Amino acid sequence: MKFITDFGPLLIFFTIYYKSGNNLIVAIPPLIIATLLAVTIVYFVEKKIPYVPLIGGIIITLFGGLTLYFNNPVFIYMKPTIVNIIFAGSLIVGKLFFHKNFLKFFLQTAFQLNEEGWDKLNFRWAYFFIFLAFLNEIVWRTQPETTWVNFKVWGILPITILFTGLQIPLINKHKI
Repeated sequence: MKFITDFGPLLIFFTIYYKSGNNLIVAIPPLIIATLLAVTIVYFVEKKIPYVPLIGGIIITLFGGLTLYFNNPVFIYMKPTIVNIIFAGSLIVGKLFFHKNFLKFFLQTAFQLNEEGWDKLNFRWAYFFIFLAFLNEIVWRTQPETTWVNFKVWGILPITILFTGLQIPLINKHKI
C-alpha cells in the first residue's frame, strides 16, 4: 500500500505523459489528483496525517497549478529542486539552530541509533537532498523535457535507493 501511494502518482504521471505525446499540460492534472488521493488514502488507512506526503501534495498542487495557469513548464521542473532544498534546509536548520533532529523524528520508529549516528545520518541526508537539487537543475536546464521526465521517474529513485543502501554501514555502526 505504501509503495502504491508513494509511487503511484508518479507512475500515473509518467504513463499519461507518454500516452499524451509528451504533454505536461495533460499529465499534470492526473498527477495532482493522484497525489491528493494517495495522501487521503494514507490518512484513512493509518488514521494520522502523513506529513511528508501532505507537504509533497501541497507542493505538487502549487507548482503543477502554476505550470497549468501560466502554461510554463519551468514551475514543474523546479519543484524537485525546491522540495529538496526545503528538506535539506529543514534538516540543517533544525539541527544547528533548534537542536532538533527532524530525521530522527520521522525515522525513530524504523531504527534506533545513538545521537552521533542520528546526527551523521541527518547531515548525510541533508547533503544528499542538496545534491539532488543541483542534479535536477542540471538536467532540466541542459536536457530536453523527455529526458527530464525520464530522469525524474527513473533516475532519482535508483539514486535514492543506492544512497539509502550506502547508509547501512553507518546505521549498523550506531545502532542501539
